[in-house]
Amino acid sequence: MTATMAELAPTIEMATRDGVVLIIRAAFAEDEALLASFFDNVSSEDRRFRFLAASNHVGHDQLVPLTHVDHWRTESFLAFEQASGELVASAMLACDAKMDAGEIAVSVRSDFRGRGVAWTLLDMLAEEARKRGLKRVISIEDRDNHAAIELEREKGFVAHGLDGDPHLVMLEKRFD
Repeated sequence: MTATMAELAPTIEMATRDGVVLIIRAAFAEDEALLASFFDNVSSEDRRFRFLAASNHVGHDQLVPLTHVDHWRTESFLAFEQASGELVASAMLACDAKMDAGEIAVSVRSDFRGRGVAWTLLDMLAEEARKRGLKRVISIEDRDNHAAIELEREKGFVAHGLDGDPHLVMLEKRFD
């Protein structure tokens, strides 16, 4: 029997401030159904914040950019709780063509919010961005996503208005 990409992928083990041990690996095309199920367990508000559009279900067109990546300019990560093996978060780093800046996004399953998962994944994304030589990372947030904006500010991100859209804010973290 041939191993899948997911089975062969290297993993990172990280513990959250709450003691949740995460096993993190890259996402692959074969993870599409797993991610669809994951997003069904994310609150409708969190789905709206993640995709900047209301959606009852995350479909194929939204999942392809999370599962069909080049693993250099774009990397999509899956975070599993070690104890249960369940997918509890998704994180993404999408770099520009110059490899100067990257956009990040994190989604956490509703029952794992407030347990340090997003905090830990932001640290991991920042480290990945540094490894790839990026000078900065940004996150585009709905202004109503107060929890994410506050978390990113705590992690050193600076908020800027986004020209042309009063409902969105860009948060930026520069690396020295």
